[in-house]
Amino acid sequence: MDHARPPLVRLSAPVAEPASGAAAVAAELPAETSLDPADWAAMRALGHRMVDDMMGYLQTVRDRPAWTPIPKDVKASFRAPVPREPEGAERAYEAFRTAVLPYPTGNIHPRFWGWVMGTGTPLGVLAEMLAAAMNPNVWGGEQSATYVEAQVLDWCKTMLGVPASASGLLVSGGSAANLVCLAVARDAMAGDDVARRGIAALPGRPVVYCSTETHNSVEKAVALLGLGTGALRKLPATAAYTLDVAALAAAISADRARGDVPLCVVANAGTVNTGAVDDLERVADVAAEHGVWMHVDGAFGALAALSPALRPLLRGLERADSVAFDLHKWLYMPYEVGCALIRRADAHRRAFAPPAGYLAHDTRGAASGEHWFGELGIELSRGFRALKVWMSLKEHGADRYARQIEQNVAQARYLAALVEASPELELAAPVSLNVVCFRARAPHATGSEAQDALNREILLRIHERGVAVPSATTLAGRYTIRVAITNHRSRREDFDTLVAAARDLARELTRATGGT
Repeated sequence: MDHARPPLVRLSAPVAEPASGAAAVAAELPAETSLDPADWAAMRALGHRMVDDMMGYLQTVRDRPAWTPIPKDVKASFRAPVPREPEGAERAYEAFRTAVLPYPTGNIHPRFWGWVMGTGTPLGVLAEMLAAAMNPNVWGGEQSATYVEAQVLDWCKTMLGVPASASGLLVSGGSAANLVCLAVARDAMAGDDVARRGIAALPGRPVVYCSTETHNSVEKAVALLGLGTGALRKLPATAAYTLDVAALAAAISADRARGDVPLCVVANAGTVNTGAVDDLERVADVAAEHGVWMHVDGAFGALAALSPALRPLLRGLERADSVAFDLHKWLYMPYEVGCALIRRADAHRRAFAPPAGYLAHDTRGAASGEHWFGELGIELSRGFRALKVWMSLKEHGADRYARQIEQNVAQARYLAALVEASPELELAAPVSLNVVCFRARAPHATGSEAQDALNREILLRIHERGVAVPSATTLAGRYTIRVAITNHRSRREDFDTLVAAARDLARELTRATGGT
C-alpha cells in the first residue's frame, strides 16, 4: 500500500533575529558540530561493505569451527585505554573485524547446541539495523514502534493460545519476563497493601512453589521481590524430571494450615536441564483449587504450542495466569527479545504504573497514543525489540516456524537413537522435547568422579577442536553432556559428527587411562 508522505514543514514567516543578549553569547561559543559523518558517501560505502561482509559471514558459517578460543594478544587489546582522539569509522570496523568477529560463543553455527541459545537470521540482522537507525524509545507515546510491539504481543497470544484480553510486554529475556510476571503475581495475590508496605503486611510467610528443575532466574526474582529465597519451596522432581503435582498440592495445604501464605506455583514448559514439560493441566487444577497464581516458565518450550503435533504436550498452558518465554530461543530471533504475557491486564498495570507528572499522557501530539509499555515493566528506556519479530514473522509465517520447531524435535529423537546405538555412550534422561542429555560409559573408571572427569574432558575437547558446542549439566549428581537444539541451521549430519567425535574421544581417553 502506498502512503502519502507527510508534507515538509513550511515557515509562514521569517525566523526572528535573536535578541542581542543571545547573539552576544552565541558569538563567544565554538562552532556547533554533530556526530554525523563529514563524508556521507564514505559512510554509505562502509555500510554497504558491512552488510556484504555480514551476509557472507552468515552464508559461510558452516565452513568455520563451531568455537574458536580467543588468543592472548586479542584479549590484551581489550585492555587498551579509552580512545581520546578519533580513530575513524574505518579503523573501528577493522578492529571489530579482526578482534571481535572471529571469536563468538558460536550460537549462529549449525553445531551449536549449548545453553538453549537461538541462532538468529539474516533478516533479523537487517531488522536490527533498521531499528537502530530509527532509534525509538518504545516506552509509549504516539509512534509506530509501540503499535508494532502491540501487534507482536497479539501474535504471541495467538501462537500460545493465551486469551486476547491478556496484557503483555517484550523484555530482554526469560529472566526479566519471570521477574515481571512474579512481581504481578505477588501484588495480585497479596493485595495493594503489600505493594505499598512490603511483605511485612502479609499475615504469614509468603511461599512460591516450583520443582528442583526450575531455572535459577525464578530464585533470583523471588529474592529481588523481597520475598527472600527461603520463600521458594523447591519440590522434588519425578523420575521424568517434572514437577510432582501430588507433592505440590500437599505442600500448599500444609503451608496454609501452619499460617503461611501460598502465592504462586511456577510450572515448567521445557525445563532447562532436560526439556521436560510439567503436567500443566494438573498444575492448573491445583492452582485453581487452592487459589494460587499459576506462572509458566516456558523459556523455550512454550513455543512448541505453534506446532499442532506438539501442542498437546502443553495442554493447560492457556489456563496460566502468566507465561514467560524467549523469542530469541526457539523462534530463532537475534538477541535479545523475551516476552511476558499476563492474563489479568488490570493486575499487570497496577504493579508497574506509579504516577509521574513528567510522563503524563495527552490526547493529542507525541504524548498521546494507545500503548504505554514503560508502565508495564521496570524499563522506561526500551529499545525497538519488536521490529525483528514483526518482520521475521512476516517473512516466514508462523507455520514455517512450527515446522522448524518440529524439525528440531525430530533431530533430538535422531540424536537419541544415535546415542543408544553407540556402545560407548548412554542416554542420561528421557528425551521429551528438544534436549538430549548423554554420557560416555566409563567401564574402567572407578567411582563417579572418574566418570565425571572423563565426560568433562570429552566435552572440552569437542569445544576446543571446534567440532560442536554442547553444554553440560548435572543430573542425579552426575556430570552430563547436554544438547539443546534450538538451531534452524542444524542438519542430521551435524549430529552424526557430534556422536562420532564423542565416541572416538571416549575410546581414546579410555585407552589413555588404561582401559581396553
